[in-house]
Amino acid sequence: MHNIAASVVAVLLLVFFYVVVPAVTIWGWTRWIRRPKSWDFASLSSLVAFILATASALLAASSIAYAHAIEGFRYYDPRLLRIFWWGFLLSLGAFLFSLGGVWRRNTLRWHALACAIGMVFFWISAAAGE
Repeated sequence: MHNIAASVVAVLLLVFFYVVVPAVTIWGWTRWIRRPKSWDFASLSSLVAFILATASALLAASSIAYAHAIEGFRYYDPRLLRIFWWGFLLSLGAFLFSLGGVWRRNTLRWHALACAIGMVFFWISAAAGE
C-alpha cells in the first residue's frame, strides 16, 4: 500500500511540474500580452516575479534537455549543483517579488505567485532527488 501511495504522489508531482506550471506560465504570458497593463508597484512586482519564474522554468527545461543530450549528469556533478542553486535563487526571488504583487489586483498576481511556488518546489525536489 505504501508503494501505491508513493507512486500516486510521484505522478501528481510530475503532472504538476511538467503540465500545470508550464500551462500557467503560458497562460500568464498570454494574459499579460492581451490585457491592459497598469504600472503601479504591485503590477511591476508581479511582472518581475513572473519574469524570474519564467527564467527559472526555462533554466529547468534547458538543463533537462542538456542532460538528455549528454546522457545525464554524474552524481553530484558541480555543473548540476550550480544549475540547482541558480534555479532555486531565481524561483525564490520570483516568490519574494510575487508577494509584493498579490496585495493589489493586477494581471499577473496569481500567475506569478503560482509559478514561483511551483518552481521553488521543483528545484527543492530536483535537488532532493540528487
